[in-house]
Amino acid sequence: MIKADGVNVVALIPNCPICHQSQSLLARYLDAAGISTVVMGAAKDIVEYCGVPRLIFSDFPLGNAAAKPNDVPSQDLNFELALRLLESAPAARTTVQSPLVWSEDPSWKLDYSNLEQLSPPEIARLREEVEQVRMTARELRLNTLGS
Repeated sequence: MIKADGVNVVALIPNCPICHQSQSLLARYLDAAGISTVVMGAAKDIVEYCGVPRLIFSDFPLGNAAAKPNDVPSQDLNFELALRLLESAPAARTTVQSPLVWSEDPSWKLDYSNLEQLSPPEIARLREEVEQVRMTARELRLNTLGS
């Protein structure tokens, strides 16, 4: 369908670890089919392991791979980096690290999604949020594509 639409470039922005893996494999598939891809990701280890052709890595918490939320200049900068990488990648498996910094205090890496830092009620609340997102995605898929 992508080829039929005349698409020749795709930017993929994964959210969670599973998204990083599946979109990385999609990037490889599309690139092999002649459609240039760039992944804008925050899980560098997963994306590089999958062997994507081009990666803009943002050292940000998962869910923020494109740039800082509600920060249009940071979003513009990262998208510009992605476009430049599409134009100039010297070889497959090229990674460029975004110069953006999530926080001057690196302790966010210790606290972000650290279950040991959360109480059982907080963990239950987060699990419920994830389940609601999963159900919403399922409904959208069913309404759009059918069973």
